[in-house]
Amino acid sequence: RPADANETAKAWQAALSNTSGPTILALTRQGLPIYDRNRAGMGAADGTLRGGYIFFEDAPDGLDMVLIATGSEVEIAMDAAKTLRADGVGVRVVSLPSWSRFEAQTAEYRAEVLPAGVPKIAIEAATTFGWERWVGNDPALGAVIGIDHFGASGPYERLYQEFGLTPDAMVEKAREMLS
Repeated sequence: RPADANETAKAWQAALSNTSGPTILALTRQGLPIYDRNRAGMGAADGTLRGGYIFFEDAPDGLDMVLIATGSEVEIAMDAAKTLRADGVGVRVVSLPSWSRFEAQTAEYRAEVLPAGVPKIAIEAATTFGWERWVGNDPALGAVIGIDHFGASGPYERLYQEFGLTPDAMVEKAREMLS
């Protein structure tokens, strides 16, 4: 699930070059920002081709927290990162639009993007199932914010608020994990 138009273009490029199986581009109806990749700390959209990459980092005194998201939830992670950075937290946002492509990368690359020993929070507007592969199984070092039930409908803003898919929820969980 691409996070912005830059990632969508790269995901389309990846889809056109894939000759070994099906490809799906899951796009949102939401109006999403197009991130300026020339801004300090922003990663190049080419990382989309690797399935996951450092979308943004601001950690001048060391990395304290990694926020992981896909698609429209990257915007939520970016808003949470801004608040955490204002608190003095060294933060990284990882965009993970394709688990299978990311899994195909070297262990060294995956560890560079998602370093061991650094707390991680993933946010997903669907099930939390499977995310432990990226955040780990230790609740002190990994958490997932998501929806593990079915059947709600309504405007996404109201549902996100109701189910805690918000920057504030990510910030609260990060503060809890870092305390």
